[in-house]
Amino acid sequence: MNKAFNTTGTCFPSKHYMVDLSSRLEQIARMVDAGRYFCINRARQYGKSTVIYGLSRLLAERYIVFSLSFQRMSAAKFRDEDTFCRAFISRMQQSLAIQGQQGHWPEYMDILAARAADFHRPLDLTDMFDDISLLCSHSPKPVILIIDEVDNACNNQIFVDFLGQLRDLYLNRELTPTFQSVILAGVYNVKNLRLKEGSDSGSRYNSPWNIADDFTMDMRFHPEDIAGMLREYEHGHHTGMDISAMSRMIFDYTDGYPYMVSRLCKLLDERIPETDFVPRKDIWTKEGLLAAIRLFLKEPNTLFEDMVKKLDEYPNLKGKISDILFRGTKYTFEIDSRFASIGCMFGFLKEDQGFVSIANRLFETKLYNLLLAESEGCSGQNPAARISHPALSGPDRSCGRLFPTACCSLTPPASGTAPASSHNSS
Repeated sequence: MNKAFNTTGTCFPSKHYMVDLSSRLEQIARMVDAGRYFCINRARQYGKSTVIYGLSRLLAERYIVFSLSFQRMSAAKFRDEDTFCRAFISRMQQSLAIQGQQGHWPEYMDILAARAADFHRPLDLTDMFDDISLLCSHSPKPVILIIDEVDNACNNQIFVDFLGQLRDLYLNRELTPTFQSVILAGVYNVKNLRLKEGSDSGSRYNSPWNIADDFTMDMRFHPEDIAGMLREYEHGHHTGMDISAMSRMIFDYTDGYPYMVSRLCKLLDERIPETDFVPRKDIWTKEGLLAAIRLFLKEPNTLFEDMVKKLDEYPNLKGKISDILFRGTKYTFEIDSRFASIGCMFGFLKEDQGFVSIANRLFETKLYNLLLAESEGCSGQNPAARISHPALSGPDRSCGRLFPTACCSLTPPASGTAPASSHNSS
């Protein structure tokens, strides 16, 4: 089977060109071996599901692994404890079957499954976790729980109660058998879960998941990671590309954001050859990469669609990004400030020499053009005429853009190029 670059869902080594994740997986496995409970919270399309897939396969050699996803559990499954518990146990059964671990099926999994199938007796979280504790005590191997897409349940009291039960078992695990390790994955950090109360717009911090260890792994694709993927591609395609130079250029534009790296490579492999942007011999060169970036910035994709939605949901974040891009405002980076923490969580922002910065050149360009277009649409006036920003006067940053057909510039105004007032990021 011919491999391809993949940007939709989990990547599989047998089907897709991939960055070598083995060192990352081993590092996470060591946290599991140490009995850590933690969250893998990274921005949308940051490779979380692929890491979880690889981790589950690695851990299955020495653990019983229940790897679930809340994406497959509808809102109706969180209606009450009885419904949730039955759905959760069903997902546990399916996880073992999918991984082919039926031969290691813990005896008490059958008891748990029978309890879930008995609709004459209501089932609650306490009952379920009592049975899970029995399962863990009789399992031939230590038991691991991994839950992906926990964002689907974050604003739900049943989920908060579920975390509370996990926390109680964790705190008493010297006396009560429980999971060796629990891993939750999603965009939001469950340690800082903010639960809305009723229909009121207010919210409160209400997470019992304060037992979790910090997960600080750098999941970006660095130039050496990208180079490994391109070497495999070059082995089968013989393009003659300068792998080191291409890897560095791709990283320079993306800062290693996994979806962006893979998407640019996919465009270079599949879309650019269908165009007349560059000669075929120049596809895997700087000229080809710029053509791929042009396509990327003007195509509809789920990453940018989600970005637009998040900016609408968080107007303060949107306003601060606009200040950075158009006014050259320099906000002091403080991760506990709401706008900086939210922007970093979504992958739009990062810390750069003590100040808040846009995460990479592609986000910066897309955000610049999006906010510019919105401002023009609202006022009928180019904001460059209203906002004094020296960066806008350059030949590549004026309204005559580098790629006018793509409605984008690859050199948008950088946050540090204008005389700027300094602000705290709160």
